[in-house]
Amino acid sequence: MEEHHCCFYSKMLSRFSSISSFMLILVIVLVVRVLYVMYQCGKPFPKGASRSFTTLIVLGSGGHTAEMLSLLSVLRMDRFTPRFYIAAATDHMSLHKARSFEHSLADKPVAKEASLQYTQIYRSREVGQSYVTSVWTTILATVHALWLMIRIRPQVILCNGPGTCIPLCVIAFLFKVVGIRWSSIFYVESVARVRKLSLSGLLLYKLRIADQFFVQWPQLQKNYPRAHYVGCLM
Repeated sequence: MEEHHCCFYSKMLSRFSSISSFMLILVIVLVVRVLYVMYQCGKPFPKGASRSFTTLIVLGSGGHTAEMLSLLSVLRMDRFTPRFYIAAATDHMSLHKARSFEHSLADKPVAKEASLQYTQIYRSREVGQSYVTSVWTTILATVHALWLMIRIRPQVILCNGPGTCIPLCVIAFLFKVVGIRWSSIFYVESVARVRKLSLSGLLLYKLRIADQFFVQWPQLQKNYPRAHYVGCLM
């Protein structure tokens, strides 16, 4: 009887040891992959890269959209096509402004209407919403963001502060880690941020999710040395 118990415990211990070894190897591989992605982030596109890139542009209320459209106006738009504009589900003005911006480019050979899409995304939490109900809305927003990222599979993500960019950028980073899609994330901090980053900017900066991080004030760059100072873009 004792011999039977010893054999049983020996098998269980062996199985547990195998599972532990597998989990350890998996964690090591994952950590190495994350470090590799963080090392590669920010490097320029290879010489043989496509002449145009599928681009996701995140808009937001409170001046974020105006700043983003101002930034787009100085870019070579033929390099960023097709373009997907995305805003919060409750933000209707931002997509309207984006359409007006694209119509202003109608006389320029930059993009056909078929290569432009305007999409809304659920917010994780509305202003004044209770934290209890925000648990469900956060789950819903995350699932929706995942579906959008799988559908769009952007090569470039442009954002400048709205909270809706966080789940999209985090999912884009995870896609890099698991090898689904490599999306270059360019974050431009709002001109209203002079000495401290916004919460969205702070998260992307501290977690090293953004490939390139730009600020518009020199004193802000001194506080966050990995950021690039580009001057006021408005």
